Amino acid sequence: MSAATERTTPPPLPWMAWHPGDRVVVRYRLPGGRHDALGHLLEGAADHVVVDTRRGPVRVDAHTMVTGKTVPPAPR
Repeated sequence: MSAATERTTPPPLPWMAWHPGDRVVVRYRLPGGRHDALGHLLEGAADHVVVDTRRGPVRVDAHTMVTGKTVPPAPR
């Protein structure tokens, strides 16, 4: 692989490895500050995710994401 190719290849999108039904947390930024969406993944695409939170489905656009990961099931 050439140096030019290495510079133009974007890093992998971590959320593309998640599957619908996975429990995830996504931190994202909006003009009013940072927010978290915690719940089960409903949809994952290159440009957004939809997380089913306690408040209902939350769409998080990729350009607003700060971090995210899968998390264990909620305690009972």
